[in-house]
Amino acid sequence: MGKIHNVRSVDADNTYLYLVIDDKSYRIRWEDCSPKLVKANLAQRKRFDVAPSGYGIHWPEIDEDLAITPLLKYAEILETETEEDAVMDSEPV
Repeated sequence: MGKIHNVRSVDADNTYLYLVIDDKSYRIRWEDCSPKLVKANLAQRKRFDVAPSGYGIHWPEIDEDLAITPLLKYAEILETETEEDAVMDSEPV
């Protein structure tokens, strides 16, 4: 079985999960990822394993798994909504 996704990098800070997957960058708020990850501290968020197939990300300390395909789809929806909000905010009333 080949790779599902090419996961180039995964990083975390207190606010966001940063991903570079399939040559595209994503920044996703923890609140948009998982309730367990919202409650986790930064050290726990930074300890993860990426499946060799690129299927998902696992955080062993909090026993959380996220499948990458739905996560990216959701991130793209959020990005579109943010762009639409920015356009609406910039239009004259």
